Amino acid sequence: MKNKQIVTWIAFLLVIPLLSGCWTLVAAGAGAYGGYKMKENGYTLQNPITKEKKSKK
Repeated sequence: MKNKQIVTWIAFLLVIPLLSGCWTLVAAGAGAYGGYKMKENGYTLQNPITKEKKSKK
């Protein structure tokens, strides 16, 4: 019984680092998509974030 418990803990500890990379990719993808949608609506990434003004010519 103790061997099974040890193997379970080792497997659990090995899986955690593998999943952390996936969550990083998901967060980066969500941020990129949000930035793309903001750019579509006329916003630019400046400090502070502002909407582009259309010049009247």
